[in-house]
Amino acid sequence: MQSGTFLRSYTERWCREIQMNGSISHSFADESLEAKAKWFQSLSLEERMKLLVTFTNLILENNPEIAKQKHVRPASDRIRVLSKE
Repeated sequence: MQSGTFLRSYTERWCREIQMNGSISHSFADESLEAKAKWFQSLSLEERMKLLVTFTNLILENNPEIAKQKHVRPASDRIRVLSKE
């Protein structure tokens, strides 16, 4: 399966990073949104797109009906624009 192969490549990359750094962090700081954003930004555009496709495939494999669902309301109802007058 394509998504499995892609995830294995990330696991291998993660293992190489552990070997280079010499340790595994168990800090909650490494699980923060900032840390995750930093990791995501370290990926190339190609890697980011592959990750998007992998997650999309994973969602569709586990819940194929999700593609048939209609949006409950338009995005403009959920976004509030503030302006300074």
